[in-house]
This record gives sequence, C-alpha cells and structure tokens, in this order.
Amino acid sequence: MRWVYFILLLAIQSTHSQTITQNFGTGANQFSIDFITIGNTGNTADTTGSPNPAGSVSYIYQIGKYEVSRDIVNKGNTLGNLGITMADMSANGGNGSLRPATGISWNEAARFVNYLNYSYGSPLAYKFATSPGDAGYVANSNITYWSSGTAEYNSQNPARNKLAKFFLPDLDEWYKAAYFSAANNKYYDYATGSDSVPYLVTGGTSSSAAVYNNISSGPADVNFCGGLSPYGTMGQNGNAAEWIEEKLGGGYNSNGEGGGYMWLKGGSWTSSSGELSSSGQNARFSVDGLYSDGFRVAAIIPEPSALSLLAIGLGGLAILRRRRS
Repeated sequence: MRWVYFILLLAIQSTHSQTITQNFGTGANQFSIDFITIGNTGNTADTTGSPNPAGSVSYIYQIGKYEVSRDIVNKGNTLGNLGITMADMSANGGNGSLRPATGISWNEAARFVNYLNYSYGSPLAYKFATSPGDAGYVANSNITYWSSGTAEYNSQNPARNKLAKFFLPDLDEWYKAAYFSAANNKYYDYATGSDSVPYLVTGGTSSSAAVYNNISSGPADVNFCGGLSPYGTMGQNGNAAEWIEEKLGGGYNSNGEGGGYMWLKGGSWTSSSGELSSSGQNARFSVDGLYSDGFRVAAIIPEPSALSLLAIGLGGLAILRRRRS
C-alpha cells in the first residue's frame, strides 16, 4: 500500500499550489473569484528589482488569478451599494464585462475588498469613517489606520486589519506572485517566467506574451491577456496597472490617516516594456484613478490541513479495504 500513502503525500503537498474559487453575491449578481495559493514560505527576497529587497513572504496566502473585472465590480456595486465608478472605455476597446475594472482609485479598490469581507462574514480589511448607506458616505475617501492595542492592529501594517480574509496585496505579496519561481528558486524580470521582454499582443493566452504598448487597442479580457506567471497568475504584466496596498517609499502617516502616494505595479496596455519589469514602478494619489488603473485581490483563505487530507485519505482506504474483504 505504499503507493496509496505516496498519493496522499502528493495531495497534501499540492494544497499549496491549487486554485481556490470563492463565490460571492446572490442570484443574478453572483460572481466568483479564482485565487492561486502562494506557498514556499520564507523565500529569499529579490535585490535586483525596484524597490528592493522585495518578494519575501513568510506565510501562505492567495492572490487573484485574474485582475478584477468590470462585471465583478458592477455586481459588487449593486449588492453593496458601493458607489464605485469606473472609466468609460468605449473609446479603448469597449466596456465588456470581462475587461478589467479600470479608472478605480485605491480607496475604491479598498471599498470593494471590504465588501468581499462583509459578504463572507469576515472583519473588514480597511477602516473608513463611513460605510455604504451612512449619511455622508463617499466611496473615494481615505482610510484611517487601526488603533494600537486593538484586535485588528498589526504594528507592521496598521492599514490592514490582521483578522480580515481579503485585502489588496502588499508589495511583497504582489511581487512574489508575479516574479518568483519556486521551481527554480529565482526571480524573473517579467511576470511571464522569463527574463526576456514579453512579446506584444492585444489579447490571447500565449506564454511569454503581454498586453502593453498599444494605446488604441485597450485592455483585453482579464482571462485573455497573455502568459502566466510561474505561480499561474495572468496579467501581472500589462493589461491594467494594479494598485498595491503600500505607499510609495513605505512607512505610515504618524497621524493615523491613510491615503497618499500609493504604488502601482505591472504596467498597463498603455505602458512601455520597462514598466512591466520587476524594476518598473508607478504611483498615484489614493483618491486618483487613471483610466488604465485596476487591481486584483489577495486573501488568506483556510485550506484543508494536511491532517484533514490524511484523515480523508485513510478513511477512503479503510472503506476500500472493507469492500475488498
């Protein structure tokens, strides 16, 4: 029966490279987000990109396989009364439901993440003065930090509630998912598992390709925008520039207020190849949202533990033995 235990061991190990699909909403407004599990904890940081060091993460987390689409934001708006606005893309490839949700500010992306937590029954990731439905609610308002001494507070990142399940990826989380290869234990220059500049496409799923440097074409659908990263994410190069949770230059405001000049990584369909590389960078104020700016969601979602999988496997083995006898 050694082969049985070998298969169980492979199943246990594979839990850190799986795709997890999470469903949200109800009825006609139901939607799902596919998350890629990023394991290989404690990987070394990259010192060749910008900023550096970057990419070392000491815990298992998940990140969206795709950029968040217009359809998903529209449904979140309807269900959560969020009031998020998107850019009119009719002159840049159309407003198709699977195009990335662009023209969204950092604050609006954080509002959407909060809705995911709310609908999942999880604590909110970001602290706003008002919530949807409150008097004076404005979707595009800055956050405040979680207070020291509270259950939500993380001294390393006071902007994010440490109890939340969904959040915007910080720089290390985004960078690792884009550029690190666990199989080769190295960082690549581009989020296609290559040190070579991606070849330019306006859409498709060819490896080593990305949607960039073409202002007139507009972005492609989020599931049709180039090759995959070593972990299996799509569009971390090109298509839409993506908001990062952190400020440019790092650090947090001493007055406890969020906002400011926030990172964007990965470049968009309007970018040159340089913005796509691990050294590429951009930033904008948290209240601004250029028509090429979008986002993807990160998460910490409990997976079946190794012991649970082993118990399931051994239970199946016991049933098999009983049937044979």
